[in-house]
Amino acid sequence: MISIRYAAIEDKEFWFSLDAHLAESEFVKKVRDQQGYVLLDDGIPRGLLRYNLFWDNTPFCTMLFVEWSSQRKGYGRRLMEFWERDMKSQGYGMAMTSTQVDEDAQHFYRKLGYKDCGGFTVDIPGYEQPMELFMSKAL
Repeated sequence: MISIRYAAIEDKEFWFSLDAHLAESEFVKKVRDQQGYVLLDDGIPRGLLRYNLFWDNTPFCTMLFVEWSSQRKGYGRRLMEFWERDMKSQGYGMAMTSTQVDEDAQHFYRKLGYKDCGGFTVDIPGYEQPMELFMSKAL
């Protein structure tokens, strides 16, 4: 049975097994502010989603990841749909996300109804990356 719930401090080890980009202090804030979710299959954690508020008023998915061995089972879609429903229930009318243009995630987000809405590049030495593609969707 699949379930999704807000992340808890007890998820720390699992969380950091998938998300190496978040500082521990930020994880604590995600738990406190209910800005992170964990997907479980038969009680076993398989994926996560975290977000923040872009412009302090628009939900922005900053990380969606399902463990490699559990990908292509619909878990990512379920996490995104759960998050979107949660955001809509809180009164938000739009959601955003982003991905690098060299990643396949853009195709996944388009299948969920997200549309390209801009991007930027970073060429500062030590921080270079491919263009970041921003995507948005009406809730």
